[in-house]
Amino acid sequence: MRILVTGSKGVVGQKLVQELAERGNSVFGVDIQHHPGEVGYIQRMSNEEWTYSRCDIGEYRQIERVIKEAGPFDLVYNCAAEFGRWNGEDYFEQMWKSNLIGLKNIIRLQEDHKFKLVHFSSSEVYGDYDEEMLESVMDTVEIKQMNDYAISKWANEMQIRNSIKLFDTETVVVRLFNTYGQGEFYHPYRSVNCKFCYHALHGLPITVYKGYFRSSTYIDDCVRTVANISENFITGRVYNIGSNEFHDIETLADIIWKYTKAPQKLIEYKEAEVLTTKIKKLNNDLSIKELNHKETISLEEGVKKTIDWMIDYYRLKR
Repeated sequence: MRILVTGSKGVVGQKLVQELAERGNSVFGVDIQHHPGEVGYIQRMSNEEWTYSRCDIGEYRQIERVIKEAGPFDLVYNCAAEFGRWNGEDYFEQMWKSNLIGLKNIIRLQEDHKFKLVHFSSSEVYGDYDEEMLESVMDTVEIKQMNDYAISKWANEMQIRNSIKLFDTETVVVRLFNTYGQGEFYHPYRSVNCKFCYHALHGLPITVYKGYFRSSTYIDDCVRTVANISENFITGRVYNIGSNEFHDIETLADIIWKYTKAPQKLIEYKEAEVLTTKIKKLNNDLSIKELNHKETISLEEGVKKTIDWMIDYYRLKR
């Protein structure tokens, strides 16, 4: 197939491009950053093979240009988004533009060009729900999302549902649960796994909120499952993609501090964090059944891989 991946330079996007290409697909990526080999004027490159262009999906003209001139595409993976609850507070205008307007732009083009779409949502949509998170929960329980980022992701899913009803568009939604691993470059808005690993290696303090539980999914396991949608696309499906290895944040910190031998004095424990879901316990039976989701890397192994990668990337002493 000919596949477009938006957010192709992101943590998930860059590995997804590689996975899909290795399966024999022709893959084209877009992201907001300039990059070596980028095509500045698509229409001038009609006789050459190219795989990437700078594009802000929040700007309709830019994504329209790619889809019209680099297409037609059979399938679009929309990974592009502003990520993280505190990022959504600090840079709310960019978050709403990228997440809401960006997806709306893609949906409008989908309605015209009839490509299939895989959209990346988030476990954050489950908000304050404290029981097992089945995909169907969102249809049966009135859930309160706990921050702007979560609200944007749920609004995205509503946009998709409306388009399916009005225009018979074909879309699959994936809700990722705390994906982490090699290639996740540090900044303060990244996953707790990434942040703790980086801080431990650089002697920086962290805050551990007690009694918070998560499901951490190693990046390779997540991407493989997401790529499987290209081979078993069931329109209208929503999938939880995450690990069954349920752990508290204290355990995550313990694994990281033991492996890095960082000083214990860097850890401060607190009781609660505002605007943050306390317990995320997923049910991923559907992704196991229909997407052959498999966990091949444990939390401890994944953390070690992440730390080893960071040591090499940031040129730290072992």
